[in-house]
Amino acid sequence: MGETARILVVMKRISVVFILILAFLGLANSAYLAKQEASGNPLICNIQNFSGCNIVTASEYSKLFGIPLAEYGVLFYGILFVLAALELVIFNKLLRRFLQAISFVGVIFSLYFTFVQIFFIGAFCIYCLTSAAIAFLILLFASFIEPVRIRERRSTPPTIHPPAQHLRMPPTA
Repeated sequence: MGETARILVVMKRISVVFILILAFLGLANSAYLAKQEASGNPLICNIQNFSGCNIVTASEYSKLFGIPLAEYGVLFYGILFVLAALELVIFNKLLRRFLQAISFVGVIFSLYFTFVQIFFIGAFCIYCLTSAAIAFLILLFASFIEPVRIRERRSTPPTIHPPAQHLRMPPTA
């Protein structure tokens, strides 16, 4: 293995470690929210303009199919944590693509829920925004471990060659 290839492998491993750490932080964040939701205790949230955590978690948008969004977050970050841990051991392209796909879905949902906070609820939850930032960073690092390459299309159409001499059509009568 050449020096450049060895450096790329090390950089991919470091990216996976960052994903593992970020997934753990996201898991802790979501677990705290889920625990507070289950106990009914208010969230500790008094950071300048981000003091709307309890408003957001008490809103009608804080549940999906009757399940608090924080529990989905625990599941999401738990899956990412397990996938990143497996990637450190197995180092498989399919596993990396799965990690990218799940993190992409997480970012899409995070964008949607941030949109809901801004335009429907009118309050910001620092825990929710932290989760969105973590999901985005995980997607960023996931794109480093297996870059998506887009195939280039030909700018000129393929040429059509006339049939070979031995494949001529018989003369018409």
